[in-house]
Amino acid sequence: MTERFIPIPGTINLRDFGGYETLEGRQVRRRRLFRSGHMAHLAPEVHPDFTALDIRTICDLRRPDEKRMEPTPFPEEAPRRVEIEIDPGSAIAMRAALADADLHLEDRIRYMVDINRELAREHAADYARMFEALLEVERGGFLIHCAAGKDRTGFGCALILHTLGVDERTILDDYLATNEFVDIEGHVLPRMRKWYGERPLPDHETIMALAGVRPEYLQGALEVIEAEFEGMDAYLERAVGLDADARELLRHRLLEPQDASGSRTGGAGSAGMR
Repeated sequence: MTERFIPIPGTINLRDFGGYETLEGRQVRRRRLFRSGHMAHLAPEVHPDFTALDIRTICDLRRPDEKRMEPTPFPEEAPRRVEIEIDPGSAIAMRAALADADLHLEDRIRYMVDINRELAREHAADYARMFEALLEVERGGFLIHCAAGKDRTGFGCALILHTLGVDERTILDDYLATNEFVDIEGHVLPRMRKWYGERPLPDHETIMALAGVRPEYLQGALEVIEAEFEGMDAYLERAVGLDADARELLRHRLLEPQDASGSRTGGAGSAGMR
């Protein structure tokens, strides 16, 4: 996973989530799909490094207050900005409990599982807008991000990779790669100190339950999809509204062509979001 990490100073968890092989033996194109946390600390002197990624659309999943506190340092039209406010009710409860130093690790994990369940259950329409934005990107890169680039972003990336035909194990590995790139000293601990004031900070495992990801977080969302929507394919088609033509177009654009062995490539066709 380290070769996908893009170490531009001031970014959080910025990485390319292309390059994965699909179940059909094709490969997701590199330098087309990016994920990250907020970019408020991106210094002007490294803006050219970010511009070189050729990201044409930034899909921002944060709340308005998050955007006010940590604004994206680019004009809205360059790259194009698509703002989709996602704020699960479970996340509101979690934020209210963050300052409770006595909250058990199990409770913190439960909050995170609940957030991911709610992303799948209550925010399909928001992820439909994410796909609409992705379908509009004919060339260049697409960046999806939230505050830390792990929960709202992680679920969105999992949907995109599934749409492209990547297997569940690889999707989970990409999801868990966040734990390799969490900036504990520079990003997490300063926030924790604000929440806890003079009280001692929790242990590392407790901090990582909130600052990182665990398999059961994404699994919580997948369980909802399986139990309430009859599986991922049905979820994408019926809840998100991603029809067969749209999925084929995304595969045509975002997968490398087949080799000369005779296997077909995806046709462009027409695409629509129902």
